[in-house]
Amino acid sequence: MDAVVRVTPEVLDDAVGRAVEAAVAAPECGAVVTFRGVVRDEDGGRDVTSLDYEAHPDATTVLRDVCAAVSAETGLRVAAVHRYGHLEIGDVALVASASAGHRKEAFEACSLLVERIKAEVPIWKKQRFTDGESEWVGL
Repeated sequence: MDAVVRVTPEVLDDAVGRAVEAAVAAPECGAVVTFRGVVRDEDGGRDVTSLDYEAHPDATTVLRDVCAAVSAETGLRVAAVHRYGHLEIGDVALVASASAGHRKEAFEACSLLVERIKAEVPIWKKQRFTDGESEWVGL
């Protein structure tokens, strides 16, 4: 699973999504829930043109620690990949998956994983707006 869990400048396409799901799949799991965080075109009523993500050099290590902690807390299999660099509207920034015997537990674990990633992994985004202004989020 550690080979899949990473912070990367690579495009998070369907193949990456399938790899993250495969990392959490198991014969006893009847549910695999996957979240894809996609760059949207507005935030707080302002029109967004793109995002630039910056990642601390230890971001992959922290992401792996977060995945391990969520897995230990829930007893479930989880994995995630986060992208950094310049992202356009519609680009995938995060793929996170969790598996469980049943859907409720998988949804809850995936939600917990995403919240922990957003709160703990040292990745920051700079939003660029149509009016030419920009702002950092998550500092």
